[in-house]
Amino acid sequence: MRSILPMRLAKTGSIILSLLICVLGLYLVLNPDFSPGVLGNYAGAAMIVFGAVKIVGYLSKDLYRLAFQYDLAFGLLMITVGIMVIAEPGSVIDSLCVAIGISAIMDGFLKVQISIDSRIFGIKMWWLILISAIVAVAVGIMLLFRTAESTRVLMMFLGFSLLAQGISNLLTTLLTVKIIKHQYPDIIGADFE
Repeated sequence: MRSILPMRLAKTGSIILSLLICVLGLYLVLNPDFSPGVLGNYAGAAMIVFGAVKIVGYLSKDLYRLAFQYDLAFGLLMITVGIMVIAEPGSVIDSLCVAIGISAIMDGFLKVQISIDSRIFGIKMWWLILISAIVAVAVGIMLLFRTAESTRVLMMFLGFSLLAQGISNLLTTLLTVKIIKHQYPDIIGADFE
């Protein structure tokens, strides 16, 4: 039998980080005067941790293999972008807008594909993943093509984007990650007599 510990870690980590992203997003929407420099450090560190959890999720091989199927590449991207955001403190707000906008769009598109796969797989609430993914993509596009130059407005856009991504990740994890206690390892090939 295969250990379910990596799957539990990936699912629990994804749920906790998704909730924290939602809280940060909501905080930025309600308090857009938050210091961009401090936000850059928090967001960069969060991206690195979230990227690591995504990689663990990819390696965990959960039963359905829907939620974490693209997370190796996305986890590496998040770690790279997180390092870039921390390393570039001069233009934090612009870097954050671009980094979070691109990650929202990419993650949203991957979640659209996951929702389609979930529908084919038979998950009844696949449409929640689809709707949350479309919202995340739309907010990510708005963040990239922002017309307002006010820091307050940009912080609110960042907050909406983080909130949309957090909800999308939370729904995807809750609806598609299935852990069973007695899961056997995958069999690549078998000998028949």
